[in-house]
Amino acid sequence: MTDLIPLTGEPLVLDLVNTRTADGDLLTAPADLGRWLTLEAERFPEAAELAGADLGTDGVAAVREVRAHAANAVEAARHAEAPSAADLDALTRAQRAAPAVLELAWDGAAVTATRRRAGPPGRRLAAWLAEAAAEFLADPAVSRVRRCAADDCVLLFLPAHPRRRWCSPTRCGNRVRVARHYRRHRA
Repeated sequence: MTDLIPLTGEPLVLDLVNTRTADGDLLTAPADLGRWLTLEAERFPEAAELAGADLGTDGVAAVREVRAHAANAVEAARHAEAPSAADLDALTRAQRAAPAVLELAWDGAAVTATRRRAGPPGRRLAAWLAEAAAEFLADPAVSRVRRCAADDCVLLFLPAHPRRRWCSPTRCGNRVRVARHYRRHRA
């Protein structure tokens, strides 16, 4: 992984899409994927288990494929355009590759239901991420997704405030404000 720390805290699919930055790909090896999963550990049921699993290069490839199709679909949907059938089909296929079931158990006081996926760790992870993409694409909030206003940033975010312009106020926001200040005082 590069020295960049992935931006997190956006909807899971945007966090995934944002692992491809202007400086490069943050998910090039199984260890990179494991580190990213550790950052996302509270976002879905099997994250902690999968972060410690051997995801292998096939797992990284599966996740990167989901990321590419999700990025294409989100880009189209945020502009109120129809995502390509190929992107939507790929996200559906990724979910089918590791089917989910509700695993029932008794905790001593009540029945609990925990969603679990079957299959190799990399495919399970890709399926969870494809499901997150599918849920987000079906949410009207997808139309509010924005690209960071910094010239050299490609990250996406879902603004909580309508005037938000940058992916992160500490990353791009400060950099843009400092550059603007420098230009004003240099003239």
